Amino acid sequence: MTPAGVPSSTYRLQLRPGFGFAEARALLPYLRDLGVGAIYLSPVLDATPGSTHGYDVTDPSLARPELGGEEQRAALAREARELGMGVVVDIVPNHMSVEVPAANPWWWSVLSEGEASPHARHFDIDWSRGRLLLPVLGDDADVAELRVEPGSTGDELAFYDHRFPIAPGTGGGSPQEVHDRQHYELVGWRRGNAELGYRRFFDITSLAAIRVEEPAVFDDAHREVLRWVEAGEVTGLRVDHPDGLADPGGYARRLREAAPDAWIVVEKILHPGEDLPASWPVEGTTGYDALREVAGVLLDPAGEAPITALAQRRGVPTDYAAVEEDARRMVTDRILVAEVHRIAALLTDVAVEPARTAVAETMIAFGVYRSYLPEGADDWARAIDRALTRRPDVAPALRALDDQVRADPRGELATRIQQTSGMVVAKGTEDTTFYRYTRFAALTEVGGSPDVWGVDVEAFHELSTVRDRDRPATMTTLTTHDTKRSEDTRARSLVLAEVADELAESVERWSARCGIDEPSLDLLAWQTLVAAWPVSDERLVDYLLKAARESKLRTTWTETDEAFEDAVRAWPARVRATVGDEVEAFARRVEPAGWTTALSQKLLQLAGPGVPDVYQGTELWDLSLVDPDNRREVDYAARRELLSRVAGGWVPPLDASGAAKLLVTQRVLGLRRERPELFEGYRPLRADGSAADHAVAFARHRDLVAVATRLPVGLEQRPDGWDGTVLDLGDEAGLSLDPGAWTDVLTGRQHAGGIQLVADLLATYPVALLVRT
Repeated sequence: MTPAGVPSSTYRLQLRPGFGFAEARALLPYLRDLGVGAIYLSPVLDATPGSTHGYDVTDPSLARPELGGEEQRAALAREARELGMGVVVDIVPNHMSVEVPAANPWWWSVLSEGEASPHARHFDIDWSRGRLLLPVLGDDADVAELRVEPGSTGDELAFYDHRFPIAPGTGGGSPQEVHDRQHYELVGWRRGNAELGYRRFFDITSLAAIRVEEPAVFDDAHREVLRWVEAGEVTGLRVDHPDGLADPGGYARRLREAAPDAWIVVEKILHPGEDLPASWPVEGTTGYDALREVAGVLLDPAGEAPITALAQRRGVPTDYAAVEEDARRMVTDRILVAEVHRIAALLTDVAVEPARTAVAETMIAFGVYRSYLPEGADDWARAIDRALTRRPDVAPALRALDDQVRADPRGELATRIQQTSGMVVAKGTEDTTFYRYTRFAALTEVGGSPDVWGVDVEAFHELSTVRDRDRPATMTTLTTHDTKRSEDTRARSLVLAEVADELAESVERWSARCGIDEPSLDLLAWQTLVAAWPVSDERLVDYLLKAARESKLRTTWTETDEAFEDAVRAWPARVRATVGDEVEAFARRVEPAGWTTALSQKLLQLAGPGVPDVYQGTELWDLSLVDPDNRREVDYAARRELLSRVAGGWVPPLDASGAAKLLVTQRVLGLRRERPELFEGYRPLRADGSAADHAVAFARHRDLVAVATRLPVGLEQRPDGWDGTVLDLGDEAGLSLDPGAWTDVLTGRQHAGGIQLVADLLATYPVALLVRT
């Protein structure tokens, strides 16, 4: 049964100090007029002081004071309800921030009292290792720099601006002697990857995992949020990183029991062909699967060969499986060493080194982020088989691992290897491979498979049909706080496949004059520059340095190559001075096709099956890059002004203002909110004629049809454009026994029923949303 809290759509707001509950509340009238069904807030519980994203929660019992606290949160919820809008909150059940110990009362208690702390079992700590190792110093010798200073709760150990509690009765003597008596040990930060004694979020030692599989911990972590749900102040929950949980299915069932009427979606990244476990009582995912499909159907298949050839000539690797395997192995061997050792120690009757290798190779071999045993037995079996093929030298250890996991699929060994496989995949694939395998940047997206070149139209319709049938209330998205680029940057990137030969010739000419001395980054940089043009040098440098460090080829976050990074910093200015005019001319030529593709993907998402999410500000053109670039301040004054004109009947041109995109967003969201019955069901429609492959069309209801344009460059190059291509809006399409008449809600234009020229339907915009009148 569909919960009462399912919204017609959501609008994502990134809260931060300076843009908190009051500022969000001030936006509510605008969002209502935009047609939004629910506001969708980034985490709102107390977080690390100054945090700009909120995923570093420190106190789950408290609405974040830096956002305005409980009073302002409640006021936001009240006004949203008065305006008929829901409130969806992002929650983080996997981990908490321990970066500032005093800000996290649970962690402070653990450091003060050790295993005797009432919160000692709230965190996933291996207490058998003795003192809790905290890798926060420059190196071990910095223990000599410790001081004892008065704090808010008594004397504390201090290391520059870091503060740590002193357990009762352990003071006296030198700071080093005091340190030796504590339940924790401060050590150099480099020891964290290999020796850490607590589970963390990916490789971030300042984010300690919690054990929500324990009922008491679940209750403590969710009590306040569930109070808001019970009060009707929160109508939906977005669950962050379920793959890190010991029992994601059990967690989902417990959350559903506690919030039976809430709309619940999980940040689960599905590979092509993968489905959410059927036993999870949630509405669906946060939409990366839909993102991949919408972008994929708009990608020109003819561009693959010339772009792959360009990458090969430039020295960029094109064997995706090999790049991914190397990147994942780097993660298990250098970054998640402590986690691998902890899991390997659970494998019985196998020597230490073969056990470690078997565990690492199995996680490297996963085709999905994690298996969900016992339901995910096939995914587990495929990983074991792949590992056996790659590493027959450790076959006995792999078989022992397989036997032990299958014998107890809910045991500690099975649980920990499943929790950690998602970390290996995310760090190895999303955060490393995607910055090494830069053949075509538009495909290197969260939830994407860069080795798979798009989705054909028939497959797109099939996937949409399945979504409508199986997960009609799942979230769909085009941009999130985690995407590698915004939807409009991606749209222009997709267009590059239509001008692949020109792109290849230009990149080789430009790179010969002022390329970056690392092939993968060089190819990524040129694609990014064209896709995000005009982008400031500062933003481009920040992006390229992040990309270079994430690739871990010439520089990293912890071991920087300063000479290489200086060359990257100088690159945008060199480009502008040498080939800037050429790059700008190229970008301007593909810009109109980028607008067409952007509008098309927006309509396909907004009108398609699922609950569409709009990321803050993307109702206008937004050429953002990866975070934190995508968290820049949004100019809502400009959006309000344009919306007022659109609401007054203005049909803006398709131009650089982005007003046409705002119109499409407002018209579709408004219709979804006012007439939800029109968005039930899905029927593929197929154009007929020589340009039929440039159209994507479907009916959501007998009285609602969406039409979008694909491959706009190819369409423009056709001598006669749509050349008599038609779409049947009558009996033959199964839409109605009475052909009736249709109104395009985007433009107000009237169309007769029956067979219609696509050129006429799309005379104003490259998209149309037709409602029977």
